[in-house]
Amino acid sequence: MKFRPLHDRVVVERVKEDTKSAGGIIIPDTATEKPSEGKVVAVGPGARGEDGKTIALDVKKGDRVLFGKWGGTEVKIDGKDLLIMKESDIMGVIG
Repeated sequence: MKFRPLHDRVVVERVKEDTKSAGGIIIPDTATEKPSEGKVVAVGPGARGEDGKTIALDVKKGDRVLFGKWGGTEVKIDGKDLLIMKESDIMGVIG
């Protein structure tokens, strides 16, 4: 991918959820909610503090993260549907 986020922004790819229920019923795409879990694809260098120094981000490329239902801006880069969000939109790292 030839995209580098700026400042404290993070690029996340949503993790595909299972489209089959526990009972074996296939759930159509239109009836499912978009997952709020994803994998970090790229991170910016960090936010700038009041003193002008860069504050490194807590997340790194490859982390699995949880984010808010309405968090991020949806974009398409290299044919992939991705989200660009601020690190503050991420609730936590899984695992």
